[in-house]
Amino acid sequence: MQQHIDKVRADLDAYTITTKEELDQFKQKFTSRKGVIAALLKELKNLPDEERKEIGQQLNAFKAAALHKLKLSTQHLIREQTQVTDSAEAPDPTLPPRVMTGAVHVLTATQKRLLQIFTSMGFGIAEGPDIEDQWHNFTALNFPPHHPARAMHDTFFLARDPDVLLRTHTSSVQVRVLERQGPPVRVVSVGKVFRKETISARAHCTFHQVEGLYVDQGVSFLALKETVGHFLRTLFGNNTAIRLRPSYFPFTEPSAEVDIRCCLCQAKGCSLCKYTGWVEIAGAGMVDPQVLINCGVDPQLYTGFAFGLGVERIAMLLHRIQDLRLFTTNDLRFLQQFASCS
Repeated sequence: MQQHIDKVRADLDAYTITTKEELDQFKQKFTSRKGVIAALLKELKNLPDEERKEIGQQLNAFKAAALHKLKLSTQHLIREQTQVTDSAEAPDPTLPPRVMTGAVHVLTATQKRLLQIFTSMGFGIAEGPDIEDQWHNFTALNFPPHHPARAMHDTFFLARDPDVLLRTHTSSVQVRVLERQGPPVRVVSVGKVFRKETISARAHCTFHQVEGLYVDQGVSFLALKETVGHFLRTLFGNNTAIRLRPSYFPFTEPSAEVDIRCCLCQAKGCSLCKYTGWVEIAGAGMVDPQVLINCGVDPQLYTGFAFGLGVERIAMLLHRIQDLRLFTTNDLRFLQQFASCS
């Protein structure tokens, strides 16, 4: 038994570990459940009592030495592997730095472009709260008490106060501007609006609007037509075909829908233009005299026009996007296409 232990100890001392394969072989031969140390420990019960204690102590020391050698060898191999990995992945100091930066969302970039055009035309920028009261969102804008837009199925009201709601358009900002400063006024308001819409490729319950207001002495419908036309041709190109169709809005009279020829399908017909070749791009009209009165402005002295358009609709036309829902899915494959737009 003693001679067997001495031979195994000599093998242990002579065993070199330089690779992971040799480490695995060492575990299998010496420290595993079926290794030589385990086998020697099992033979202790066959020894006489006077030898068992001494041999047992030797085997325990032998086992501790094997485990210590296994630990040191494992640590050495890990350090070597780390050094190799670090060396292989070390950056080249002569290369220019790689800076990963975010990009402006396509809607934000589109909104910025719209404001640039309007400010170049002399419009200021006005802002207002997302949470409004019925006066600024409906009543001052000539919505009658029983208008469908005031119903719960069209508008998000706060349950605690039926007079408080999420604004359905940024026209409420125009009311606040007229109340605060009075004419002459030439501003655009931009922001998020909320409506109880069924989400689809063409509609969403949350979207963005840009609305313009110009109130002064002698403002005419021709000024409205020229302003909207200049804006759309600056945005989409000088050859953009534009048409105005008679329409109705509670806060303008007369009112018109502004269409442009669909640039997504080149007027051949697609889902965006409903196969008509034309896309509704804005609503516009002369400010109703009653709205001016509600805002404390004398309609005998001042006239004005207003218009509103959807930022999402503009972005869809500019970038040939056919599904409105893509703007809010946070799909990087979609968003990364517009990194250069910012």
